[in-house]
Amino acid sequence: MRMTGRADTRLILLRGNSASGKSTLARSIRAARPRGIAIIGQDQLRREILHAHEGPGNPTIGYIELSARYALDHGLHVIVEGILYAHIYGAMLTRLLTDHRGLSRCYRYELPFEETARRHASKLQAVEYGPETMRGWWRDSDPLPDANEQVFDTDLLLAAATAQVLADCGWEAEPEHA
Repeated sequence: MRMTGRADTRLILLRGNSASGKSTLARSIRAARPRGIAIIGQDQLRREILHAHEGPGNPTIGYIELSARYALDHGLHVIVEGILYAHIYGAMLTRLLTDHRGLSRCYRYELPFEETARRHASKLQAVEYGPETMRGWWRDSDPLPDANEQVFDTDLLLAAATAQVLADCGWEAEPEHA
């Protein structure tokens, strides 16, 4: 591919099982730095925009890459978040990490199934699918080779995860602007 972004852009990957906290963390990071962060959510692109089935070769792979590159090339920081199975999305995510000119950070939630099922029960999607369906998507661990992912577990609360990502990116929280 080609180089993407600028030396001052940040690329943040948030991966993990369904209902582990990826979207919540992405929103928390954006709330701490309200301008200049594009959140590229796998669920929104795959399920809501493309209405595509999950699997190798699905159009979401390219759409995520295109969206991330576009935002980075226009000076935005990017958070790519989703389950993002390594065997389906790994090559694309590795390209993004390799091609990004700025700072890139990768995080993966690894929580027990029971915890993600508990978290899912409080979400709007709980009426669409339950723990039985989630079990079919479940991975005990799904590392992205050579990505140097930081693993978040049940003990890391949202505020601490947000503070860690902000610090890892060299950012301080900013007051929200209108």
